Amino acid sequence: MSEPIGRNAAWPDACSDDDAADAESWQPLTVAEASALRARLRTPSLWWVPAGQVLAGAVMAALAWLVTGRVSVLLSALYGAAVVAVPAAVMVLGLVWSPSRAAPAAQVVRWAVWEAVKLLLAVGMLALAPRVVAPLSWPALLLALVVCLKVYWLALLWRGRWK
Repeated sequence: MSEPIGRNAAWPDACSDDDAADAESWQPLTVAEASALRARLRTPSLWWVPAGQVLAGAVMAALAWLVTGRVSVLLSALYGAAVVAVPAAVMVLGLVWSPSRAAPAAQVVRWAVWEAVKLLLAVGMLALAPRVVAPLSWPALLLALVVCLKVYWLALLWRGRWK
């Protein structure tokens, strides 16, 4: 193997002391330490996102009804929220019911499959909207849909507070 040249020439020498110190100081966790770490770094339930979407959808529907006074606008906003919340809940069900001890690659594939199911269900629900809600108010439906989609961002912002 050839010697490193140019800017990479200093790389092995620069890192060898730090790597040796890290290797000497590293020790595996005991069972008690691992349990304490899991308890401290508890991840939130997946159900918080669909629940937040349902809540945001209900608020949007109530606001739409208060502003317009029309039941069709209320139902359109509720359906817009359902287009986001129902597929999200189906995805959470699929992820929770599937075995979680699979290999990491299998878990990624499982997530991708449930994400595809979620997207297809949402598109199908949008296509059926004019038949399900009549008369349909597209602005109310789309506004509630967008607000419910933004719940994901709120979940990411609040994630640091759940730990």
